[in-house]
Amino acid sequence: MCLFSLCKKFFGHKLQELGFSCKTAQLDCDIIALNCQKKIIFLFTALGQILKERCDVNVSNPFSQITPEIARLAELCEANGAIDPTLYKKYDVKRGLRDLDGQGVLTGLTKISDIVAFKIVDGKRVPCEGKLYYRGIDIEEIVAGFIKENRFGYEEVAYLLMFGELPNAQELENFCRIIANYRSLPTNFVRDIILKAPSQDMMNTLARSVLTMYAYDDYADDISLPNVLRQLLQLLALFPLLCVYGYQAYCHYHDKKSLYIHVPKPELSTAENFLHILRPDSQYTELEAKILDLALVLHAEHGGGNNSTFTTHVVTSSGTDTYSTIAAAIGSLKGPRHGGANIKVVQMVEDLKQNVSDWTNEAQVADYLIRILEKKAFDRTGLIYGMGHAVYSLSDPRAKILKSFVEKLSKEKNRMEEYQLYTLVERLAPQIISERRSIYKGVSANVDFYSGFVYNMLDLPLQLYTPIFAIARIAGWAAHRLEELANPSKIIRPAYKAVSDVRPYIPLDQR
Repeated sequence: MCLFSLCKKFFGHKLQELGFSCKTAQLDCDIIALNCQKKIIFLFTALGQILKERCDVNVSNPFSQITPEIARLAELCEANGAIDPTLYKKYDVKRGLRDLDGQGVLTGLTKISDIVAFKIVDGKRVPCEGKLYYRGIDIEEIVAGFIKENRFGYEEVAYLLMFGELPNAQELENFCRIIANYRSLPTNFVRDIILKAPSQDMMNTLARSVLTMYAYDDYADDISLPNVLRQLLQLLALFPLLCVYGYQAYCHYHDKKSLYIHVPKPELSTAENFLHILRPDSQYTELEAKILDLALVLHAEHGGGNNSTFTTHVVTSSGTDTYSTIAAAIGSLKGPRHGGANIKVVQMVEDLKQNVSDWTNEAQVADYLIRILEKKAFDRTGLIYGMGHAVYSLSDPRAKILKSFVEKLSKEKNRMEEYQLYTLVERLAPQIISERRSIYKGVSANVDFYSGFVYNMLDLPLQLYTPIFAIARIAGWAAHRLEELANPSKIIRPAYKAVSDVRPYIPLDQR
């Protein structure tokens, strides 16, 4: 394939996506008479001008440019990186570390949490209502406990996950005091690290900040249990500050908004402090704080096999430091297949509202959902976001718990019509999916289905949806890092079978 064809292959589809069909047609006419080198120069010049005019993309930044040489090398990557899909079955490869039925391959043992989605009946696995246990205690009981006592629950859950026991009143008070004392960044950290190079992605900001904290720690590489515990508690305390301050910096320098850097209050819970430092006036209602706290509790842990927690185990097993380990977990959670699904739910429902005239009309809503599955609506992936889960089948207990509080917030925010739309989609989608799937294991709403709506009602920016997930999940990551260190073993190293042909080395002048 010639270099010019490569350019058209790699960039032509992007022009089509952006609606440049007429311009690309004219482009073809204009460049027919040019030689190959001039064609390439002409194509890239025109492409750059079009993107600059229509997409506000700074194509003059050499750091971000895809040159013709890179395009050619990418073609080699694609050509020589593809593996025959039939070989995975031939060699019984557990792709994604899952069996053919979707069950995860057993790679470790944990006492931290348990996910139940099936029960054994007459020797067969039968789907059941989903259950989630933190240290052996049903999450529904945990939530009911602190709600009944009118308390915030995240700090209690963090203690339970990390130390394996429910704290008594004095232990919980001491733990909250430790967290409050650690909720202060090193001197000039905000000025020197967060404000000087604000990123458009808050997960990148969070990972960078965590890695930079290594330089402020005199015992950064000490992986003794007491030192690692100290580091993890500090990170748990600081995650809300790192996320919110990073967001404030971005809004100030990129969107020209006023800069607000509020100092956390030691008497406030994690959820309260998050709202306090995020909002310009630091004001929030009790219901807002309680529901955000509930969301943190429900996202705090979900087994050792989820991508970011397994990453924590893998990286910890290498013997590296806490900051590198947690930064790796953040990188995993940033991925849209893991931590960004609730954003997609909100965007999908917004698109539905734009394309369905009557939100209460079941037929219209069902037709929209069918068009999504047929890749004719929304992002055309064929996915109804917020529906289904890798493990759960009949129900996700986290979604059930969260939904019971969403209605209260919807009433307070005067958004009951939208809440009813969400419940309608939740009711219709499983049936529509079951009618159109060749293999159907049962689908229900997962926790992402309602969490995005909750954050939207709390007026939280989209950029902070996944960081809030990280603020919650640091408790689970911490527990699993401590568990991995408490049970030292070999470095985690699964096998990959080579399927390339053996061939001789060819001297440079003969290639």
